[in-house]
Amino acid sequence: MSGLRVIGLAGWSGAGKTTLLAKLIPLLVGRGVRVATLKHAHHAFDLDHPGKDSHIHRQAGASEVIVSSSRRWAQIREVAEGEEAVLADLLRRLAPEGLAIVEGFKREAHPKLEVYRAANGREPLHGGDPRIVGIASDRPFPDAGRPVVHLDDVAGIADLVLARAEPLDVVLTRLEHP
Repeated sequence: MSGLRVIGLAGWSGAGKTTLLAKLIPLLVGRGVRVATLKHAHHAFDLDHPGKDSHIHRQAGASEVIVSSSRRWAQIREVAEGEEAVLADLLRRLAPEGLAIVEGFKREAHPKLEVYRAANGREPLHGGDPRIVGIASDRPFPDAGRPVVHLDDVAGIADLVLARAEPLDVVLTRLEHP
């Protein structure tokens, strides 16, 4: 795989996106793919812990904190209300090789695999989103007009993800010039 390729997982809450990712990532890594994930949160979240130096720095008013060790580093940036980062800018922060899997951002114009679970009782997303390039579901969609793989077929989902992911430059162009 040359350069960074991008695909998203889209679906309603409770469809199993995170559960699928927990199975999919080790399979892809086992195939030699470098995987990055980018997760959208609909609520406030915190990676920091009260009492830790980095948390104290933020509580004191630092707008940005980088924590670094010999094994990893993390950057935490505070943003004002209404200044949420956009997907294109976040994708640019990733290493330029491998596969980026975006969880969430379902209304954006990147290629997506819909994760659909019938028990959710929600309408599928693929009928209204031409950027859904495949479906992982526990029920068939014979008229979907795109590949459908069973949710339990993780190897098949991996094949579909690798086949339908798009190069970063193509995704950025689509995101920035809809």
